[in-house]
Amino acid sequence: MVQVHDTAVRPASSEEPGGLPRVGLGARLGTAGVLVALVAALVAAGSWHLTQGTSGIGLRDLASLLLGGDGHDATTRDVLMGSRLPRLAAGVAVGFALGVAGAIFQSLSRNALASPDTLAVTAGAYLAVTTVAAFGLTLPLWSSGAVAFAGGLLAAGLVLALAGGAGTSTTRLVLAGSAVAMGLQAATSTLLILFAQETTSLFAWGNGSLTQISLDGFEQAAPVIVLAALGGLLISRRMDLLGLGDDTAAVLGVPVRSTRAVGTVLAVVLTAAAVTLAGPIGFVGLFSPVIVRLLARPVPGLNRHLVLIPAAGLVGAVAVVLADAGIRALIGAESALSVPTGVTTTVLGAVVMILLARGSRDSGPTRQPASGGVGLRSARRFAVVTAIATVAVVGIVLVGMLAGETWYLVGDLSLWLSGSAPAPIDFAFSERAPRVAAAVLAGAALALSGSLVQATCRNPLAEPGLLGITGGAGLGAVVVVTQLGASSTTQTLVAACVSALVAFAFVYLLAWRRGLDADRLVLVGIGTWYGTTALTTYLLVRADPWNTPQIFTWLSGTTYGRAWEQVAPVAVVLVLAVPLAVAVRRELDLLTLDEDSPRVVGVPLERVRLVVLAAAALLAATSVVAVGVIGFVGLVAPHAARALVGGRHARSLPVAMLLGATLVALADVIGRTVIAPAQMPAGLMVAMVGAPYFVYLLWRSKI
Repeated sequence: MVQVHDTAVRPASSEEPGGLPRVGLGARLGTAGVLVALVAALVAAGSWHLTQGTSGIGLRDLASLLLGGDGHDATTRDVLMGSRLPRLAAGVAVGFALGVAGAIFQSLSRNALASPDTLAVTAGAYLAVTTVAAFGLTLPLWSSGAVAFAGGLLAAGLVLALAGGAGTSTTRLVLAGSAVAMGLQAATSTLLILFAQETTSLFAWGNGSLTQISLDGFEQAAPVIVLAALGGLLISRRMDLLGLGDDTAAVLGVPVRSTRAVGTVLAVVLTAAAVTLAGPIGFVGLFSPVIVRLLARPVPGLNRHLVLIPAAGLVGAVAVVLADAGIRALIGAESALSVPTGVTTTVLGAVVMILLARGSRDSGPTRQPASGGVGLRSARRFAVVTAIATVAVVGIVLVGMLAGETWYLVGDLSLWLSGSAPAPIDFAFSERAPRVAAAVLAGAALALSGSLVQATCRNPLAEPGLLGITGGAGLGAVVVVTQLGASSTTQTLVAACVSALVAFAFVYLLAWRRGLDADRLVLVGIGTWYGTTALTTYLLVRADPWNTPQIFTWLSGTTYGRAWEQVAPVAVVLVLAVPLAVAVRRELDLLTLDEDSPRVVGVPLERVRLVVLAAAALLAATSVVAVGVIGFVGLVAPHAARALVGGRHARSLPVAMLLGATLVALADVIGRTVIAPAQMPAGLMVAMVGAPYFVYLLWRSKI
């Protein structure tokens, strides 16, 4: 038996048991100062928030009411208690709950990209509310919040069941949650498209709204939030030790599995309470703990969860309240009514997060996230999987050519290939061929791009959107349609491609600081991604309703009406990127290990990263030209490939490309046949088809 001596866990008097740094008096004062500053900021932001509204009641009226003056005190009191105070209370509660939930979940997963949203709580709540509205279900007023709460908890329960329980590996939990969340989001988007009239108001609600008619919602949610936050504080010491690694924590007496289970349940309850109170306000749970950890470099005491948890909650509360008051002051209270709270909160949080990430190299326990890699597989298995995947691609291409509103035969396809088909058949196949090619090539490009990004960032949750590509492309397209009045597909696609590459350049330059740090790239990239997505939502909410269905469909990913000139760019980039990926396959294997291994063997790390990320950006940008904005493929195809053939890039890259091509092409076929003659966007079908398959692979694998 190996004995663990005291000196093994306390190498110096400056450390406490477990190897954790001792927090001295100066650091404690600094920590207390940060908490006091956050409380003061929340009080100041809340005071300002109370002066903003549509009734014209300002600071003087509120001061008069507070001092017991006469005049319009009754009206002021009614406005304060009936609208402004409930809105402020909701903002504080929601921001605090999401900040605490994010802190807990990021610490348990040791991943900067983990957030309450990755447990599908938000997606489940949104789908439940959308389903009720779409099918015209009549429910009593008191149960409206219960629908969202129940939907969120059911979704989280599904994730936990698929991942093997709340105490399972955090990588499995996060990946299962991401897959389920994307599938539920796709189902919600499908209902929004199919039942546009019945769900008109839900697009804004889906981005969060602090509108309240009384304090009843706050009074119901507050006890739940307080108790769950206290529960987080009770396990704070355990989470401190979990930051050292599961094995070390277990040696030091931490019940790892039960701690992770309790923390996960607390995060789920906090998120469900927040969604019930104000709808899905995203990103708060992600950026709040990241900001606190970035501040922990000058104030190390913030890394301790006894301080980190309330600090993250306060940052979230300040962000929500400040963003809500700021947008009212900026564009007027009347105009701000149409802007979802989640949009302004995301923009504010993204800016702060990027600025802090730009000036820091450390993001706390997220510096070494749990790996998504798997062990080696045999060469025979690689050959068999590659052969099956190749046959699948060929088969889905054939079905894609034959399927549609009108099904054709193989003989009809032969006539078309020989140039002797009748006019109707020639027209049908001439329309389907570029569509099928776009789906296959874009799927392969997205899968290859995702593989390159995950290897470079060493993060199992990374995908092409992390480079700013997805958000930049969507923002560019929406700008030219809603602000410049562009109506042609070519103008939209050119704007999307250019803005995607500009966004990548923006992310890369901001992440560069005497070298490219993987952690900084992740934080800047995700801040840019969410920021551009929030601006896109803002423009769509305020745009002409007649323009939004078309652009919303494009943002969901579509292969409808493709032409060969839209397919050509992604084909050219693939021809250039595939040989490059083959040439740097060994460097990619080294990049997935750590920062030092590539340098030890003489790999020019910065040069390789720049080339690899540039190739990934071009692949993702040209895929936008081919099929619009399609997510999920770049995230799950690399994981599925590694689960099937192992982590070596010489084997995983070709399999990932084949899987990506199959997934998008299959989604295209289903999207244009399942409700023919109407069609569903391919991007939505990708998530709905791919999520169950990915969860099955996750269940069978050892990720």
